Amino acid sequence: MAPYARLEVMLTLIIGAVLTALVAWTAGWWAVLPAVLALALLSFYRDPHRVTPGENNLLVAPADGKVVDIARGIAGPDGTPHLRIMIFLSVFNVHVNRSPCAGRVLDARHKPGRFINALNPAADECNECNTLTLEPDAPLPGPVRVRQIAGVLARRIVCVAKPGDRLAAGERFGMIKLGSRTELMVPEHDGWEVLVHVGQPVHGGLTVLARLRQEQA
Repeated sequence: MAPYARLEVMLTLIIGAVLTALVAWTAGWWAVLPAVLALALLSFYRDPHRVTPGENNLLVAPADGKVVDIARGIAGPDGTPHLRIMIFLSVFNVHVNRSPCAGRVLDARHKPGRFINALNPAADECNECNTLTLEPDAPLPGPVRVRQIAGVLARRIVCVAKPGDRLAAGERFGMIKLGSRTELMVPEHDGWEVLVHVGQPVHGGLTVLARLRQEQA
């Protein structure tokens, strides 16, 4: 189970067990309903083991989900051209967030906002979010930004990484609780080779989103 959800897991286990026992006592086999609901909630907080590819010229997915947008040459926070890859997380996906590369944390900044459905493009700009900024290890250009974006059901964003921390590629740094989006944004570079396409399922810390060609690194 995810290390950021111990309280939720404990409460789900206790409440699920009590409700299942009460329903079993009063309504027999109907007790299967609260038991199944409790198991479904527990599955949301799962945290499977992942072995991250070791090459230093890769960007791996910061979250599980489906790629919903790939944009090249868009203006980044500083106005320079950036590559952006957006991942949508449904309630059925693992919601632990992982670092897309090795590097040092420069900033972790929370922004209050709304809770529009994460499938709505307006959620990218309007919803509550947290942006983690990394100075990546060579040869990757930086800074690398990962933005955790809340959804209509996601009401809590967890980010435990702090400025000065070092993260390994694929290392856990937080999670978004229930449906949401995760955005990866990096400075544009002629050497970027995007290895995923819109609609493709990805797995955090495992799926390679982009590779920087070594001859151009």
